Amino acid sequence: MKKIYVPKGYHLELVASEPLVEEPVDIKWDGDGRMYVAEMRTYMQDVEGSNENVPVSRIVRLEDTDGDGRMDKSTVFIDSLVLPRMMLPLGDRLLTNETNSYNLWSYRDIDGDGKADEKALMYHNDAKDTRNLEHQRSGLIWNLDNWIYMSKDPARYRFVNNRLEVDSMPESPNGQWGLAHDNYGRLFFSLAGARIPALAFQQNPAYGVLNLNDQYEKGFRATWPVMATPDAQGGGKTLRPDSTLDGFTASCGQSVFRGDRLPADMRGDLFICEPVGRLVRRAKVTNRNGEIVLKNAYHHSEFLASNDMNFRPINTATGPDGCLYIVDMYHGIIQESTWTGADSYIRPQIRRFGLDKHIGKGRIYRLVHDGYEPGPQPHMLGESSSKLVTYLDHPNGWWRDNAQKLLVIRDDRSVIPALEKMASGEQSFWDKMLFWKKPPTILGRIHALWTLEGLNAIKPELLFKVLADKDPRLRKTAVWISETYLKKGDEKMLGHLKPLMNDSSIDVRFQLSLSLRCSALPEAKSMLQQLLAGNRANKVMNASWKQYEKDTRRRSLESSLAGMPEADKKLVRKGAVTFSQLCASCHGPDGKGLSLGGKSMNAPPLAGQARVNGDPAVLIRILLKGLSGPIDGQTYPDVMPSMETNDDEWIASVLSYIRKDLGNNASVVHPEQVKKIRKEIAGRKISWTLKELEK
Repeated sequence: MKKIYVPKGYHLELVASEPLVEEPVDIKWDGDGRMYVAEMRTYMQDVEGSNENVPVSRIVRLEDTDGDGRMDKSTVFIDSLVLPRMMLPLGDRLLTNETNSYNLWSYRDIDGDGKADEKALMYHNDAKDTRNLEHQRSGLIWNLDNWIYMSKDPARYRFVNNRLEVDSMPESPNGQWGLAHDNYGRLFFSLAGARIPALAFQQNPAYGVLNLNDQYEKGFRATWPVMATPDAQGGGKTLRPDSTLDGFTASCGQSVFRGDRLPADMRGDLFICEPVGRLVRRAKVTNRNGEIVLKNAYHHSEFLASNDMNFRPINTATGPDGCLYIVDMYHGIIQESTWTGADSYIRPQIRRFGLDKHIGKGRIYRLVHDGYEPGPQPHMLGESSSKLVTYLDHPNGWWRDNAQKLLVIRDDRSVIPALEKMASGEQSFWDKMLFWKKPPTILGRIHALWTLEGLNAIKPELLFKVLADKDPRLRKTAVWISETYLKKGDEKMLGHLKPLMNDSSIDVRFQLSLSLRCSALPEAKSMLQQLLAGNRANKVMNASWKQYEKDTRRRSLESSLAGMPEADKKLVRKGAVTFSQLCASCHGPDGKGLSLGGKSMNAPPLAGQARVNGDPAVLIRILLKGLSGPIDGQTYPDVMPSMETNDDEWIASVLSYIRKDLGNNASVVHPEQVKKIRKEIAGRKISWTLKELEK
């Protein structure tokens, strides 16, 4: 802890360390404030990544039994897991997902011993996720809009009748480890592979993924470690002359601070972990005429940084006590084995510093500040629904979120009248509460509206009233929720939305432009066109519409498959899904490469490329063994990893897609071709260079 630097006035307190926790990667609290910790106990226990998929990982439950703020009791809640990667408390249950699986299970402790003894399948998909563990899903957060979001895949879930219903989104938001949301339901993803610390935050990904080149202040992607970082993958391509990491390369575990027990100027700030640089970035989030812009809160320095080689911050969270929590895996190697091969830059560095020897540890810290005391422990699970309603107005966002979630899960309709009064801003409801003598806040009213939406109890008359409210945050919320009626073709709702086309708030108008897409009514389409025409000067609204049109054209892939054999169509469709979930992270969703904020691309473009349209044997070799070194005179910060652990059909499908879409038009690749070349090069242990392949 002495090697961790934080600004004056801030301090770290140890909440838990080994042996209470080992290899922690994520933390969540249930309604009673008990902390669940996901432990990846097999992650990179040696440089080869041996035995990673052995089911010995687990989720433990930590409790502070004496009230001193430090965990003193650890119980193994779920044992024998394969690298658990997502958790979400749902009342007295815990929703979880393991690496290599799409299934979502809930676990419950029935007899009160702290160990799960009931297991139920909440979402069923027995397909095996064959992506590298760094490229699989994470997050699983219950957002303000009552949808459960995750990173990577173009899907979200809804809790309905004790099951999860899945909803597809236009495209993958492309995030990797971690997912955050703010007070108003805005989501923040991170993309480590492409060295992008934050993305897809301009609009909800349910409307499509929108990124803007100037969504970061100049220099935002530069990092400022307090020690050399020789173990950065890519070596000199990612380091300054003084051997410090020059920019994000492993951004993850982000969260928006929404607590009430740290200085007020910290609320709404985005915190991003960078475990390779051994630091945590604090970003100021600013709304500039509808565009969200991120800025480092400090000049050429970071909010938190360490000169301890094993400090690996990989997650952050606002706790029920109103403080910020930091999960430190405290692990030597922080690069998965796909990128630590015999010919990699990083393997000699791991050996040189003995990083492979530092395993089996882990720490969880709480950030505190002079003059602030952590808040009280919650006891929500046993409290009445009417009491939960009052927590919707709590100053700590953790309490508001969990009260809303519990009310929706309980489906207790007795609180609907109280929610309606709260949402409308009436004082009368609060007058009955002897301990509460003030009208509800804007955030309280917003949560009440969404709780009603989650209970399927939102009445149009209430929305009509809120659409005319003086606060633009409430008007925007009402527009968003009105989609329930717009999808049904409700003309009366459309009529109440029409005055907002000239709303004084760009945020309200932007949300209206998004929500109108949900209606098939001719009048809605006309309103949308008028709205776009009247806001041509607004960059965000117009960029969103152009992206929507581009996405619509991209989704018309089927037309280009006309006349092809059904088996070939199946290959291309399968490859399209894989490309969206995996390859687009570096090559871009349109295959033109991914570059945001003026940085060079992380991987070469594939769109309209002669090599992609050329000999498929070259492409097969690349996917099977990987590619390193310069490409067409350009050096990229990372290598193309080997994908040979995937079967022949997987390889063939990805290549078939990129050769049939993204501005390319070449023959599909069949599994038999992959099988033949796989056998020919079976003995090769290192990646190709382009010079070799061109021979």
